Amino acid sequence: MLSIYNTLNNKKEIFKSIEPGKVKMYVCGMTVYDFCHIGHARVLIVFDMITRWLRESGYEVTYVRNITDIDDKIIKKAIVDNVDYKVVTENFIKEMDHDAEQLGIIPPTLEPKGYRPYRRNDKDDRGFNK
Repeated sequence: MLSIYNTLNNKKEIFKSIEPGKVKMYVCGMTVYDFCHIGHARVLIVFDMITRWLRESGYEVTYVRNITDIDDKIIKKAIVDNVDYKVVTENFIKEMDHDAEQLGIIPPTLEPKGYRPYRRNDKDDRGFNK
């Protein structure tokens, strides 16, 4: 049995998935402008353990962990290194993946990145920004 602390009511509650037998878990991942540190390892390990426990307990888990691949720290690093920001992010994503592999971390189901070019006239057929 899994108990989770509910910050809305300040009580520990028995975990109950919204959809029986399925868990969807979204975790804020790394901002990739430098090598991983112990705080990053903690995130990787903790959510790896939760994902494994839920799967072993019979849940179908969709684990999404984003990567922030554009941000002021990344831009600053790119300027200092005199490279395109994509060089910075691609390098440190590879380093993060290597670190996770060395720790025996299973990869998330999905790993979206934050950057998407935006153009003012880039609309879908309903008129919404793509």
